[in-house]
Amino acid sequence: MKIETVRGTEFTYPSRRSTDSAGHSHPGPLTQARMALLTITTDEGHSGHAFAPCEVIRPHVLDAFVRKVLLGRDPFDREKLWAELEHWQRGSAGQLTDRALAAVDQALWDLAGRALGLPVYKLIGAWRDKVPAYGSTMCGDELPGGLSTPEEYADFALKLVARGYKAIKLHTWMPPVKFAPDVDMDIRACAAVREAVGPSIALMLDGYHNYSRTDALRIGRALERLEFTWFEEMMNEQSMASYVWLSEQLDIPVLGPESLSGKHYSRADWVKAGASDILRAGVPGVGGITPTLKVAHLAEAFGMNCEVHGNGAANLAVCAVVRNCRWYERGLLHPFLDYDEVPAYLNRLADPMDEHGYVHLAQAPGLGEDINFEHIEAHTLRQY
Repeated sequence: MKIETVRGTEFTYPSRRSTDSAGHSHPGPLTQARMALLTITTDEGHSGHAFAPCEVIRPHVLDAFVRKVLLGRDPFDREKLWAELEHWQRGSAGQLTDRALAAVDQALWDLAGRALGLPVYKLIGAWRDKVPAYGSTMCGDELPGGLSTPEEYADFALKLVARGYKAIKLHTWMPPVKFAPDVDMDIRACAAVREAVGPSIALMLDGYHNYSRTDALRIGRALERLEFTWFEEMMNEQSMASYVWLSEQLDIPVLGPESLSGKHYSRADWVKAGASDILRAGVPGVGGITPTLKVAHLAEAFGMNCEVHGNGAANLAVCAVVRNCRWYERGLLHPFLDYDEVPAYLNRLADPMDEHGYVHLAQAPGLGEDINFEHIEAHTLRQY
């Protein structure tokens, strides 16, 4: 079996999510958003798919790098293909990103599962077929009735508990919100949510990413009093020394790195330095399922958990095969949006959650995404 074609399809779909000037998602008016679908097809007619931002798998990336490595190759040689693409990154002038690597890697895993008639998580080696989810909120905003006050966070937390979540992660206020960042507001929101949901719900905080050491320490000590489960990305992750310093000061587990580049290599450095108590990796951020598994096994070897960053079918598959991952991140959530509404490019949710807070793995071959190809075809802007 050989890879015959690599194709990108750019399409539109209706969305009520908008993005602010710092890249954070918030509710907005109904618009036509854009997305791309990467499809890898073999000479035997098997295909694998992965969704990604249009900018990530644009024509130049496919022509200059992906097709040069993949065409004519065995799609089951995922490790070798990933390594060859990673090698191309050095000379790509930053054009071949980890997110592009991730899309290719996801499509190859999806192809393998579809060709063999197995869900990807079974193909890797299943640990479980359902994963407890934590509800991950959107960042704070200035929308009345949304997430504009600590009290609104508390009200929304109660709704999430009623929906079935046994854990909630807060993203608090960040620029361009006019009063952000604000240490006191972060602490007030965390305290309000804890008081509302009681002691049995696990709580986490992912706040402003560029606090100073002393501000992060102050928030961390407040979270200890509130018995939060972990403390995430409160400082610039490029300063590993700051995280070593913070981890030495606090009893609450520090989780990271989330957004730091460097794949499993940089995360090995964090383990050695003692910069975090729980490792962090997500499929898009570290370059695919393949390197995310490397991070998880690295953490396991040191007796650490590895919490998977972000939602989606690929991250869910990793959560199902990694025994040292406790939760699946379901979100981003907001009072004005219905996360359980199926997006137009799918026929069903990739991560349906039951009333007890468990997300169940799809048993369909591949990554389990039930793609609405009819919608994509009807709303295609271009193929390349």
